[in-house]
Amino acid sequence: MRLKVCCEDRIGLTRELLDILVRRDIDLRGIEIDQVGIIYLNCPEIEFDAFSQLMSEIRLISGVTDVRKVQFLPAEREHKELRALVESLTDPVVSINLDGYIDMANKAAQDLIGSSEHQLIDEHANSVFPDFQFAHWLEKEEASQSCRMVVMAGLDFLMKVMPVHINDESEQPVLVSAVVQLKQVAMNNTSQTVFRTPSDHGFDHLVGQSNKFKQLISQAKKLAMLDAPLLVQGETGTGKEMIARACHRHSLRADKPFLLVNCVSMPDNAAETELFGMAAAEEGGSAKKGILEQADGGTVFLYEVGEMSRHLQVKLLRFMQDGTFRRVGEEREMQVDVRVICSTQKNLPELVAAHQFREDLFYRLNVLSLTVPPLRERTADVMPLAELFVKQFAADLGQSKPRIDEALADYLTHYAWPGNIRQLRNVLLHAMTQIDAEVMTIDDVQLPEIENTQFMSEESMDGSLDEIMKRYESGILHNLYRSYPSTRKLAKRLDVSHTAIANKLRDYGIGKK
Repeated sequence: MRLKVCCEDRIGLTRELLDILVRRDIDLRGIEIDQVGIIYLNCPEIEFDAFSQLMSEIRLISGVTDVRKVQFLPAEREHKELRALVESLTDPVVSINLDGYIDMANKAAQDLIGSSEHQLIDEHANSVFPDFQFAHWLEKEEASQSCRMVVMAGLDFLMKVMPVHINDESEQPVLVSAVVQLKQVAMNNTSQTVFRTPSDHGFDHLVGQSNKFKQLISQAKKLAMLDAPLLVQGETGTGKEMIARACHRHSLRADKPFLLVNCVSMPDNAAETELFGMAAAEEGGSAKKGILEQADGGTVFLYEVGEMSRHLQVKLLRFMQDGTFRRVGEEREMQVDVRVICSTQKNLPELVAAHQFREDLFYRLNVLSLTVPPLRERTADVMPLAELFVKQFAADLGQSKPRIDEALADYLTHYAWPGNIRQLRNVLLHAMTQIDAEVMTIDDVQLPEIENTQFMSEESMDGSLDEIMKRYESGILHNLYRSYPSTRKLAKRLDVSHTAIANKLRDYGIGKK
């Protein structure tokens, strides 16, 4: 129970109040004294008769004008109001004490970090925000507000670390804690001086939890530190360019340029000039620097190197041998220090066998290699990626993030994704531009019907035969239900009874609203 005692400002009055509690063996859990003549007491609940006697005895104290029961002490009410305000914020907010440990985290912060508040409390801040050294910041004589870019769960945030001061008895501000606020950065409303450019994106921007993804990232980090050519292979839309950029950011060349050459889009003469540069058109004129020259000290990424013409392959082979080249129209040789990373979705050994790609160049480029698995072979990554994209689009579109319902999550996970991560991203972007509800459902996404039989992955083979068959059956029904959105139509399409299909749809939660 909480009591509000209105009284005169008299020395000894508080002591008489406490004496009454002691005589009645009532525990005092908290006390607040207001300067305007109000004393608040926090005590355990007692029986009605004892409570009535207590109230009468308090009223007999000289100087007490009123006593009544209240719901909260002022500090409790203020704490609850402040907590409700913090919980209503869409931005993650975390409170950190002077020892560097977390005292509070709102719901948005819990969702971002992926832990409950119970798990986060007493966790050291450096384990959650490794890019910011709180100990060094707190040791400063005058800790001031700090702002910096951080990456969490694959998303860019502007992190504000704000000191919290309370005036001491001499009215001097004393640092008592720090508050961290994370503001998600949206590309469409933030200046380029704040937002990371794509070349700044590293391994911390890549999201996934499957074993194949973890093995890929572990191997990529090791190869990133080497200076030999790297060949990144994988289907379209798997994120080969992101892997290449992350390798550059993780290498000793990270502070040097990362430049891309698209081997598909340009004719030979334009591509040669773009890559190697061009001599001055006339005496006294200025020569055009090619990408190799501009990237000196850094990395050149050859996108879809399997599409490179035979003529350019010969030119590139010469460069790969000793790092020298000639600008178009020049006799003078130039030498640069550049690491070459290539990507391809084609089978280069098959192109070599078909005499469409030089064998000697293939072995020059394929010193180190990475193979990015397709999304259908890392189904455990589908939902983390979907959540990441939905958060990004919500920030870019200036709208609240919708929740992905279970039926849609199951549908996305079982879809074969021939276009891989790029297709998943584009599908969710289209859905976000159409949705105006708090929940994204299976009706909000548009995916073509495809045969899943050719896309059985290792992950989908986990478990017993019955479990494997159920997952496969669920995937077929999910895909077909989009084109045959009723039990009768679907039953006719599959040539089974209406009752059998109705039972299957109910078992797999398909078609639920």
